[in-house]
Amino acid sequence: MSIKPRLFSTFQCLRHENPLGLPRSGAPPQLPRMQRGLPTKRPLPSVRKTIAVSSAKGGVGKSTIAVNLALAFARLGHRTGILDTDIFGPSIPTLLSLNGQEPRLSDGNQLLPIVNYGVKSMSMGYLVGEEKPVVWRGLMVMKALQQLLWEVEWGGLDVLVMDLPPGTGDTQLTITQQVVLDGAIVISTPQDIALRDAVKGVEMMRKVNVPLLGMVQNMSVFICPQCNHSTHIFGSEGVAQACVKHDVPFLGDVPLHASICDDADRGKPTVVAEPGSGRAQAFVAIAERIAKDIKL
Repeated sequence: MSIKPRLFSTFQCLRHENPLGLPRSGAPPQLPRMQRGLPTKRPLPSVRKTIAVSSAKGGVGKSTIAVNLALAFARLGHRTGILDTDIFGPSIPTLLSLNGQEPRLSDGNQLLPIVNYGVKSMSMGYLVGEEKPVVWRGLMVMKALQQLLWEVEWGGLDVLVMDLPPGTGDTQLTITQQVVLDGAIVISTPQDIALRDAVKGVEMMRKVNVPLLGMVQNMSVFICPQCNHSTHIFGSEGVAQACVKHDVPFLGDVPLHASICDDADRGKPTVVAEPGSGRAQAFVAIAERIAKDIKL
């Protein structure tokens, strides 16, 4: 019995016509982000400058610094807004004494920011009850974030401060990939355990090509109100040393003071409650430097 020749053999040389259009040598072609199915960055409507305030670590006073910086920008004469992008733990309504407020809709079906102390604000905290948890999966969170980013009628701002949630996850990635940011600020306390996460925040901003304006050292020194003795409870130069090591500008110190916490809890931040204090001046000095860096 004769054996028929095989129609296919693994020993044959297989060839194709290069269906993907890849180059025969060298690096693959760099296609535009849109063609690769990735989002393209665009500026927020009617906003001149947008800065992100990040920490990558919870509990370091990021939101308190963000709202005081926004108030400092307003004090310097800039039309200012603040956007709370923390879906699960919004803080801006409390910090601006706006709990229980609900935003109205414009004629164009856009959310209208709520104003206090001369600063426009928008937060998930306005859209859900004060004590109601947001128990959502990722798709719902991203849908809410898209609404906060693109469906708010800011009405013309010189600068918008974005208060980012802790971490380096979906929310941060979505914002940095979709929004043109003029710079990012990373907040940290001096101790090593906070700095480790802050450095991750710095490296994330570099990875997504967001300009790093610098780092702020919060709770840097405690001055006793009775004897005026200064104590570095969390260390003294942690953030400054990290800035030198990672080639990041050092924007300044914010002291550890009971009044900053009390002012925040009662919804009247330090820049408004004690404008002549050294603590308020620390926020204003940082805002002045940022305004110069972003050409505000």
